[in-house]
Amino acid sequence: MNSRNRPSRPAGSRPPHTRRRVWATAAALLALGLVGCQGAGQDDADTARTAASRPTPTITVTATVTTTAEPTPAPTVTKTKTVTRPGPTVTVTKAAQAAGSGSGSGGGTCSIVSNSGNCYQAGQFCRNRDHGAATTTASGTRITCTYSANAWRWVYS
Repeated sequence: MNSRNRPSRPAGSRPPHTRRRVWATAAALLALGLVGCQGAGQDDADTARTAASRPTPTITVTATVTTTAEPTPAPTVTKTKTVTRPGPTVTVTKAAQAAGSGSGSGGGTCSIVSNSGNCYQAGQFCRNRDHGAATTTASGTRITCTYSANAWRWVYS
């Protein structure tokens, strides 16, 4: 006897009533399958006969394709601007100064003048656009704008 108080059977065997149920179920499914296949074949044949006896509608499909021509892209114009670093503009100004006027005394010529129109002297500060430029003082002594003593100044050259 096993844990359920039933007589023990040899391994792999089933009780006789279970074997009969399995065979009966298998036979019923086989019979339904055969009947279902025969019935489906008859329905297909009936459908084919019915479809052959009916007129078949004619379907006409017309497709219209409109193509719009796209213009080819025009060449891209790239404008190149050459920027040169602004350097000193040298202009020669000949001006006769009146005696005692301006920062210099004398009638010399200077190529670079201050915003007020006077000639520069050594030791004065230079404008940004005059960096590296050379000119003369009112007396004709040559001076150059150089970086000196932490600032841009006019010095004797």
